[in-house]
Amino acid sequence: MGEFRVSVIKEEVVAAMLPMQDHWLPFSNLDLLLPPIDASVFFCYNNTAMLSFGSMVESLKNSLAKALVPYYAFGGEVVQNSMGEPELLCNNRGVDFVVAEADVELQSLNLYNPDESVEGKLVPKKKRGVLAVTWLKCGGLVVGCTSDHRIADAYSTNIFLVSWAQLAQSTGLTTLTHQPCFRRSLLSPRRPPTIHPSASIDRMYVLLTDHLPPPAEPNPSSDPGPIISRIYFITVEELNRIQALATSNGAKPTKLVSFSAFLWKLVATASVSSKAIIDGNLQLTIHQKRNIYKIRYNNKKAIVAKMGVVVDGRRRLSNGDKKKEALMNCYFGNVVSIPFDGEPVEKLVEKTLSQVAEQVHEFLEVATTEEHFLGLNDWVEIHRPVPAVTRIFHETYDGPCFVVSSGRRFLESKVDFGWGKPIFESCHFPWGGRCGYVMPLPSPKGNGDWVLYMHLHKNHLEFMESHYSHIFRPLSWDYLSNQI
Repeated sequence: MGEFRVSVIKEEVVAAMLPMQDHWLPFSNLDLLLPPIDASVFFCYNNTAMLSFGSMVESLKNSLAKALVPYYAFGGEVVQNSMGEPELLCNNRGVDFVVAEADVELQSLNLYNPDESVEGKLVPKKKRGVLAVTWLKCGGLVVGCTSDHRIADAYSTNIFLVSWAQLAQSTGLTTLTHQPCFRRSLLSPRRPPTIHPSASIDRMYVLLTDHLPPPAEPNPSSDPGPIISRIYFITVEELNRIQALATSNGAKPTKLVSFSAFLWKLVATASVSSKAIIDGNLQLTIHQKRNIYKIRYNNKKAIVAKMGVVVDGRRRLSNGDKKKEALMNCYFGNVVSIPFDGEPVEKLVEKTLSQVAEQVHEFLEVATTEEHFLGLNDWVEIHRPVPAVTRIFHETYDGPCFVVSSGRRFLESKVDFGWGKPIFESCHFPWGGRCGYVMPLPSPKGNGDWVLYMHLHKNHLEFMESHYSHIFRPLSWDYLSNQI
């Protein structure tokens, strides 16, 4: 469970197997909302087929060269155009393909702490797109991928991985289940651009102009410590319990809304007092109320906890058009928005979980419409080439903030390169700044449990582990043992 050494055996560049004509692929307006951050994902395989490492590496490399033909965007490079905006030069430069071996067994990997076991080891730093294959001394295998988030969102990356695995099991350029669509006209702005007030764009996004003041320094008295990464699992029974507590007057929120509300309330509670405890019904204790008034008295400015939830716009932009829906399902790029809300921590803690869930539903509802995504697209067009970013990522000075995404639609069982489905998959996304990130993923057990990648402030994670260890359980190989 401690340190281990990774030795690089070979580094090479893999390009598309067919000649590619150089061309420019402009970023869509929604791509332009992403800062230059890297996102990683990794898969652990047990190699029950007892294949040789060399044969597995060759299979991965050859199928990658096939996959980069339809997914040529990953083989290009991001450069600035004459307006100073990023664009994708599709020149088949290729991606770095790193082969390594680690002196550790699969069952000994400390997946609970990816900062120790994954960062810079199983998922290396990106140069021009990185794909790493790491052989473990037990015969297991880890495939790690890192890419520029401006090129693809999580949905696009997932369909690439599924296609890559599909090609690994074929003898030629077979017809892919997911043929990527790069038709940027699907996200063309309206003429003239129109921004309806209901889209709430100015509340969610901010222009990064020269006259914009830099983000204020966090309040030292409420500093929750550095942001770290941890991986937990949460059982389906606990998810159902949280959902039941979030239900009010027969209105049953989704599990994602319920869990997001629960996490938002917990972060607020941890900010009120490191010793605060909420009972089984998530209600305040008398001790906690005293701490709230103490914080309110000692801080002239309220501590505000912000939470955003990633919304995929593909279905919203289809608007019932079956042909467009089919194209959007294969659209490669970024089609996401991040609505959010902020609330003083004392108010969040005083609310019931069902009230917080209703608040999450309300701010999400604004961004789950076609008009929101059309308006966001038009808003970027009006202000180009001035860059913009989501406010929650930029305004982190008055309290804790984090974003909840969702990988529950990921098709991890289909990322089978010919030696069985992965026994474990997770993202690793320490995206920088003081805004946290949480990604729920389906458990590889397929029993309704979730795996939680959580990139949050250390003090908040310690609070959750201390008081809610029955909910946030550190991921271990004992949990995955029935697959090994």
